[in-house]
Amino acid sequence: MNGFQIGQPAESEVNDMADVFSFRDDLGPEKIVHLHDPATGLKAIVVVDNVAAGPAIGGTRMAPDVSLKECVRLARAMTLKNAAASISHGGAKSVIFGDPKMPIAEKEKLIRSFAYAVKDIKDYIPGPDMGLDETCMGWVRDVTGRASGLPREVGGIPLDEIGATGYGLVAAIDVAKDFIDLDLRGARIVVQGFGAVGTHAAKFLAEKGSRLIATSDSRGAIFNSEGLDIAALIDWKHQGNTVADFAGGKSMERDEVIDIACDIWIPAARPDAITEDNVSRFKTKLIAEGANIPSTYEAEKYLAEHGVLVLPDFIANAGGVICAAVEYQGGTQSAALAEIDEKIRFNVQQVLTQSRREGILPRDAALIMAEARVRKAMSFRKTF
Repeated sequence: MNGFQIGQPAESEVNDMADVFSFRDDLGPEKIVHLHDPATGLKAIVVVDNVAAGPAIGGTRMAPDVSLKECVRLARAMTLKNAAASISHGGAKSVIFGDPKMPIAEKEKLIRSFAYAVKDIKDYIPGPDMGLDETCMGWVRDVTGRASGLPREVGGIPLDEIGATGYGLVAAIDVAKDFIDLDLRGARIVVQGFGAVGTHAAKFLAEKGSRLIATSDSRGAIFNSEGLDIAALIDWKHQGNTVADFAGGKSMERDEVIDIACDIWIPAARPDAITEDNVSRFKTKLIAEGANIPSTYEAEKYLAEHGVLVLPDFIANAGGVICAAVEYQGGTQSAALAEIDEKIRFNVQQVLTQSRREGILPRDAALIMAEARVRKAMSFRKTF
């Protein structure tokens, strides 16, 4: 670790700073830390947005094309999510530049290097996000002494294994259905991103009688108007295959799932999947945001004007961080699931009721609620 550096952004990221500064306000971010270890090849960023409610919990994402701007936006989403969920943690996020499919020994070396780098950022508790799992969090905790989303063997509640985020997403959908007179039995579901969140959301919705008619991953998509065999498709994915090659439907290009008529469309992949450029292509009644920052504000406004109800990400997909908070405080899996169900149902009911009463977007109602909770937590802090 002799070559470890902290605090100096790479030259390629300097131009990103102007955009990042536009996100600054009285809520945060409190710190932006650039990490680089030439010995291991580590290049990462940590953004601690706000810690008024307590040490910040936020996932660590690995992908070749992550960015400072993405990290800042995700960190703010975590502040709002944690505040909306009324947990005693602030919001943060970290990103590691790299291919999550790298050889396991190489990945462990990189994750441990990251953990060493964040060891002294004591107001940040890493958790799993895209590209990382419970095993990775086990390596982080081994170095830092703190992490969330740990393997069962070290006292964790493996949120990806139990589908905590998907479980909460379906609770949100179950409340929202009554606002648009939607029957989940027979409802047609499209999931963009058949990963940890997407697979569990599809599975839990199927238990309520819905049918998955299309889904995608990074390499393609699959469609079957009669419904896909979810269990078989999950097994197919676990073998390392793309959904596009699954025998139970018609293979499609990845982004063609946008054009499929359905009742519920779930973005569960990367940010900015729904933008002004493609929003007119959606033919659905409800969009439940399983991914973080999957749509632009302008796109959500367009959807509302065209009769589509959008459940904001930091309200609907809070199941994972609620589970992480319960785990970090020594709670059980059953306690975590009960808290996810109770908190998300309450928040969705509050947000959609206020949205309808005041004629504002669900996101605006959610922001009013979450920001009020952050500011209340900030009022208890000494500023001198």
